[in-house]
Amino acid sequence: MSLAFEQRKKKILDQLLKEKTIQVPDLAQSLNVSSETVRRDLDRLEKEGKLKKVYGGAVLPGSNLWEPPFTQKSLINAEEKKAIGRRAAELVEDEDIIMIGNGTTTVEMIDFLSDKQNVTLITYSTPVLLKAMKSFNGPIIFIGGEVDKSQKSTHGLLAELSLKQLRADKAFIPAGGISIAEGINDYDLNEAKMSGLLIERSNESIVVADHSKLEVATFAHICSLQDISTLITTNPCPEDLKKHIEDSGVQLLFAE
Repeated sequence: MSLAFEQRKKKILDQLLKEKTIQVPDLAQSLNVSSETVRRDLDRLEKEGKLKKVYGGAVLPGSNLWEPPFTQKSLINAEEKKAIGRRAAELVEDEDIIMIGNGTTTVEMIDFLSDKQNVTLITYSTPVLLKAMKSFNGPIIFIGGEVDKSQKSTHGLLAELSLKQLRADKAFIPAGGISIAEGINDYDLNEAKMSGLLIERSNESIVVADHSKLEVATFAHICSLQDISTLITTNPCPEDLKKHIEDSGVQLLFAE
C-alpha cells in the first residue's frame, strides 16, 4: 500500500537530509508509488521551500548541486569568463575541427575566433550557435535533439547519435566543478553526458572554468582529471589542487 502525502513528505525529506540528493526512480520504489506521484510530491515540496528540483530528482535548497539558468549564469564572473575564452581561442589552429560545449565560459571563445582560417565548429549549444552565426567564418555543425530551455542546449538520444558520428581535433568543455576527489563534474546529468561525449570524440579535451569552480563537487560526474588534456582557469587556484592537476599530466593554463 502506498503512503499518504504527509508520510511520503517525511520520508522524502529525511532521505534528502541524509543523502543531500534524491532521485525520482529510487523514491518511487522505496515509497511504492509511481514516478508521476513522486514528481508531484517534489513539486509541492519545492513550492513549500523544502527542496530544489533538478533533473531527475531534487537537492537541498541553496545547495551547490543546483545550477541557475544560463542567462543568470552569464552574469557571474563575466570578465574572468571572457579572459578564459580568449585564452582558449589561442589554442585553436587553422584547419582545426573543434567542438564547443554549452557554457557561459565556452561561448566567450567565439569573439576570438574570427581570425582563424578553415576551422569547423561543432556545437549543441544554442548561445554558441547564435553567436557564431554572427562572427564565425568557418562551417558550423549544430547538433539537434531534445531542447533544454533553461540551459539553452540540446541533449538526448538524437544528439548523442549525431555526436558519435563526428570526430574533432579539440573539444572545449565547461564544468560546474573541479575537485581532487570528484574530478570534472557538472550540475546536470544531460550536460555531463554531452560533455563526456565531446571528450570521447576529440583528440584533445580542454576544460574551461573560472576560479569559483575549483574545489567544487556538483551533481554529475563527467570524467577524471587524467581524462583531459588541458585546464584553463583563473587565480586563485588552491596549491593542492594545482599540484594534483599537474601530477595528473594535465596542462594547466591561467587566463589573465
